[in-house]
Amino acid sequence: MTAPTRPLPPVRRRRRFDLRTTALFFVLLALLLSLGGLIARLAAAAAERRPAWAFTLLLLTSAGIVACHRGRRRRSARRLVQRAAEALEEAAETAVGALDEAPVATPVQGAEDTPRTSAVATVEETLVLATDRVPHFPGYEALDPDEFEQAIADLCARDGCVGVEVVGGAGDLGADVTATAPNGHRLVIQCKRYGDGHKVGSQDLQRFGGTCFTVHEADIAVVVTTSDFTAPAVEYAQQCGIVCVDAEGLQAWHSGSGPRPWERPDEG
Repeated sequence: MTAPTRPLPPVRRRRRFDLRTTALFFVLLALLLSLGGLIARLAAAAAERRPAWAFTLLLLTSAGIVACHRGRRRRSARRLVQRAAEALEEAAETAVGALDEAPVATPVQGAEDTPRTSAVATVEETLVLATDRVPHFPGYEALDPDEFEQAIADLCARDGCVGVEVVGGAGDLGADVTATAPNGHRLVIQCKRYGDGHKVGSQDLQRFGGTCFTVHEADIAVVVTTSDFTAPAVEYAQQCGIVCVDAEGLQAWHSGSGPRPWERPDEG
């Protein structure tokens, strides 16, 4: 007769120590303890406010616990603690596994820099083109007389004139900017930075007309203003062959949408 053998208890495999898993376990345990402490404080505060309700609730809870323990197998505190620790440890291991398996995006070399570099290059090219095409000024009427003369000289240099000089000042005899136009003609310009309510009159043109050809030997004489010309001034300019560039004509010259002074049909 064979003697019955008792089943051997399952052998529990010891888990290998993992620092991250252990750290997460203690973090979760601390959170549970904090939650338990918060619930206890809330219960104590409620008991202070309404002691009768708290006593009644305590009796009902005690009765429920006793009834549950009668119908179930008694469990030791050590086993409960062990199972709770195992559950926390499994949760920590799951979290660590999820972190390890999460894909890490590896930037491709040059992929990030290429769009940014391309965008910067595009902006720089746009700024260079805009600077080459039109000098930037806040508005010719906002410039002082010296700045206005320099701005006109810059326009001449931008559009191909050579030997550009700002000669305005005391004793300039009406010439503020001199240059040689792309067609080889000597260009003499007088700059009048006036406000909207102040037009260039015939006397201004007469003074300039008396020196621009005889003294400065101009092939093309130009008066540029940020304002406008009076009718007598325009009439005198046409008689003498002086090119008049008003505010509208200056903006067209500046933007490239209009003729340059040496390209005008009335250049003489």
